Amino acid sequence: MANILLTGASRGIGAAARTALTAAGHHVIGQSTAGGDGLIAADFAHAGAADVLWEQALTQCDGRIDVLVNNAGVFEAADPADADAFAAAWARSLAINLQSAADLCRHAVLHFQSIGGGRIINVASRAGHRGDSPKHWHYAAAKGGMLAMTKSIARGYAAQNILAFSITPGFTMTGMADEYLASRGGDKLLADIPLGRVAAAEEVAETIRWLASEAPASLTGATLDINGASYVR
Repeated sequence: MANILLTGASRGIGAAARTALTAAGHHVIGQSTAGGDGLIAADFAHAGAADVLWEQALTQCDGRIDVLVNNAGVFEAADPADADAFAAAWARSLAINLQSAADLCRHAVLHFQSIGGGRIINVASRAGHRGDSPKHWHYAAAKGGMLAMTKSIARGYAAQNILAFSITPGFTMTGMADEYLASRGGDKLLADIPLGRVAAAEEVAETIRWLASEAPASLTGATLDINGASYVR
């Protein structure tokens, strides 16, 4: 059994991952912005929130965390023609989608060095590879940064048994994807997915569960795409 810190655990991929990891016998310490339902409240839009979360999570698992899953994120539009809104969206997106993950990764690496190793799973996005819509530059940039960060951690710390993996879902049946599909014309977007449907949150959750405990060490640094062949590298 591993002690796992999972962010964004209240809905969508995070909620499904919490269920899958718990069913597999792991002790999951979950985070959401508002807390409740056994989750730690932490608003990553605020500087330092990830640092406080890490300490609270350590307290809940007797000072040992074995796996970090960075899943929390926001997907909000920003009109490039509105300078103030554009700047605010970039700041908020980078704080929640990238900086909080980086802060937690920093804590995890230092902690894993003291306990003989551990695993980091960063849930990025297909957008980190191929970009996104004209109103979501910031989201694609943050997820691309997450991918580069994961590779850097994998290369830098593999010799210390610190493993790092990325997952890049395409559209997944979560609240964010539902809203996006509706706003952009769902049928046209689905036509771009050879599988003919978006991924289920449970499919991504199963990948997280596997990476957390069963994936071979030599897979460190890899990015696993879950997008129905809509973007093939």
